[in-house]
Amino acid sequence: MKPWMEITHYAGFDWARDHHDVVIVDRQGQIVADFRIEHSLAGWQAFRDQVQPYSALAVAIETNQGTAVDQLLQRDCAIYPVNPLSAKSYRERKAPSGHKTDRLDAWALAEALRQDGQQWKALQPLDPLTQQLQLLCRDEIGLIEQRTALINQLQQALVEYYPAALQAFEDWTQPFCWDFILQFPTPEKLVGAGRRRWGKFLHTQKLWRPETASKRMEIFEHARQFCGSAAVTAAKSLLALSLAKLLNALQLQLDQYRRQIEALFKQHPDHDLFGSLPGAAQTLGPRLLGEIGGPPQRFEDTEALQCVAGTAPVSFQSGQIHRVHVRYQCNKVLRHTVHLWAQCSLRVCPWADVYYRQKRAEGKSHACALRCLGQRLLKILWRMIQTRRPYDADLHARNQKQHGSWVLALMKPVAKASQ
Repeated sequence: MKPWMEITHYAGFDWARDHHDVVIVDRQGQIVADFRIEHSLAGWQAFRDQVQPYSALAVAIETNQGTAVDQLLQRDCAIYPVNPLSAKSYRERKAPSGHKTDRLDAWALAEALRQDGQQWKALQPLDPLTQQLQLLCRDEIGLIEQRTALINQLQQALVEYYPAALQAFEDWTQPFCWDFILQFPTPEKLVGAGRRRWGKFLHTQKLWRPETASKRMEIFEHARQFCGSAAVTAAKSLLALSLAKLLNALQLQLDQYRRQIEALFKQHPDHDLFGSLPGAAQTLGPRLLGEIGGPPQRFEDTEALQCVAGTAPVSFQSGQIHRVHVRYQCNKVLRHTVHLWAQCSLRVCPWADVYYRQKRAEGKSHACALRCLGQRLLKILWRMIQTRRPYDADLHARNQKQHGSWVLALMKPVAKASQ
């Protein structure tokens, strides 16, 4: 990748699913190339031939991921991602009338890169191991969201014809709930199975507990007293069986994803670094590594990382008006992961729990308090990445004491009260 001062030509790349529009301008803003390519082998070969005369070329594109970016990275292009909101503003700067075409979008991106690009940050390609880990974790999240949607559909079907099943089990993300539907798909079959089969199911699934077994047996025994009509039961039981089978199949794939993610995480050079994070463990550690990992200079300071993660607030100031609100333009996957990380850290990190409780006492909501805690955790993580040292709870406590942290002052009364 050439330094910015050596760039002589600037390309705007308006991407789509089946074709892409490209406009290239020189340093004076003159259009030197204007073409469209198909998203195919022949199309990308044509792109290579078209840009060959411009060895010092930078490309502006309205995304930082996907097939177009992957193809551009394979051709060693200097890529400058542009936020869609910024891209819209650049287009309106060129066409305030509201006129819009794909070619106009590409030209506006090329001109924006030429005029403002020296202040932009080029996309840094990830190493293959980190990139694979990132993609696997994102796909796993997508499959988990699909599982949640299927569970919601299953629960709604049970509401209509089988309330006893919902009453007997609470956490329907567990496979034993789906197996229960497969073995006893209707209230009639459940009651007809008898207590012996009920007990066998609970023992086989390791659900037999003295404090809950009798209650579940009673629910099973009276399942037929409150249920859907014959027509509703016949229709919705088929849907419930279908959803239960889909959930079991999907869970097998999720287990395979998890095994591969954990294997790659162990192979990664930064495994010890991200594996030491309090509360991250083997689930969130790989996700954080995939989104944040890479060279230490990827984020020049703590604030850059916090802005990408969405924990840093956005300020609006005009005259005497000053407002602060949540940052919405960020890496959504990373923001969700940091939210979960902050929540999990409360159980294993005493200072994090004290910090969260203090923010709640100040009147902040649960989400806002976790966001504030995530801001602190990201600051620690950024320093760990720069020093290449795993998290050390004793070192963090010494730093808190050295800087006179108010969190440490609050922890002492809590410790005394617990004694």
